Amino acid sequence: MNAVTRLTLVTHAITDAVQAARFPADEPLNALGRRAADRAAGLPCATHPDLIRLAPELRATETAAALRLPGEIDPALADLHHGRWAGTSMDTVPAEDLTAWLTDPEFRGHGGESLTDLLDRVRAWLDRTVEEPGRIVAVTHPAIARACVLIALDSPARSFWRLDIPPLSVTTLHHRGTGWTVRGTAREL
Repeated sequence: MNAVTRLTLVTHAITDAVQAARFPADEPLNALGRRAADRAAGLPCATHPDLIRLAPELRATETAAALRLPGEIDPALADLHHGRWAGTSMDTVPAEDLTAWLTDPEFRGHGGESLTDLLDRVRAWLDRTVEEPGRIVAVTHPAIARACVLIALDSPARSFWRLDIPPLSVTTLHHRGTGWTVRGTAREL
């Protein structure tokens, strides 16, 4: 029988940047996000994990703490790097740059990471993840959950923005044998 890896991706709770349509920086949860994460604590989003991995950003580690999911920081779970746009409102970005960012998976005009860069990083992380079969929980970002789903479905990078993964939601994937399958996505806690 093939070893099975069950990966549960928990996205961080809401922040001021999410509410204000700003590109995220390393900000904490806002009051609404803290209350929602506190209410979700103890829910069976990740029953008896063998490993817990956390994105390095404050919003992910605060969510994990509120959910009582202590784990190790894994830099591969970091959010999409927005370069010089981090912390700025989407309204301040020139329309042609914003259009390019939303339509060209190779766009790096902000000095950060392109979607293809992100997908490559997440694909490498998924490949390492199956080396330790069992139940793995990762508290991370909607961008990472989107990337995992695209990789599991072998979907093109240009489909990235067609997936709606909200804050404080769960996406579950399984790996058995040769590939990942999507068991469920964007289930809100």
